[in-house]
Amino acid sequence: MIALEKDGPLWTVRLDRPAKANSLTRAMLADLVAIAEQAGGAAKALILTGEGRVFSAGADLDEARAGLATDPVWELLSGTLARLPCLTIAALNGTLAGGAFGMALACDIRLAVPDAKFFYPVMKLGFLPQPSDPTRLTALIGPARAKLILMSGVKLTAQQALTYGLIDEITDPAGLLPRARALCEDASAADASHVAAIKRMI
Repeated sequence: MIALEKDGPLWTVRLDRPAKANSLTRAMLADLVAIAEQAGGAAKALILTGEGRVFSAGADLDEARAGLATDPVWELLSGTLARLPCLTIAALNGTLAGGAFGMALACDIRLAVPDAKFFYPVMKLGFLPQPSDPTRLTALIGPARAKLILMSGVKLTAQQALTYGLIDEITDPAGLLPRARALCEDASAADASHVAAIKRMI
């Protein structure tokens, strides 16, 4: 349910469970961690996207009830992605919800389609967000807007997310992956150490 396409130093990772809104099982999260760990020494750019009309609805409901909602694998994934020396882009093909926020927040750049929605209903569900998510969210959009999402349960449109700084561009669905790949061209053509050095400086 996780598909990986390698085009030389450009890796595209796709959540491929559209019938379940790309909701994430522990096995899928473990696969994503393993791919991210491999990318650290092999990829110069990595695109994370989903199949269908939703990027991810967060945790699989059955597994969430069995403990996945608070499993440390979420934080392991976002931390592994955040530490990658390569350029990382979240190409959000649709709605981003719940625990799936972590992997998108950990990426360097976020693109989204016009009808995407953004919400993280931890207050309503009685869970805490992943430990690093509030910090990364606040760095992007500020503390008050982070509280709107995490404490007031606000659901953002793509345009609001762009205005807030949660995403960097709104892109037509047909052009989403081509745009993400175009943004990876310079990094893919550069020396891996040069990519890593610029990312460290930023």
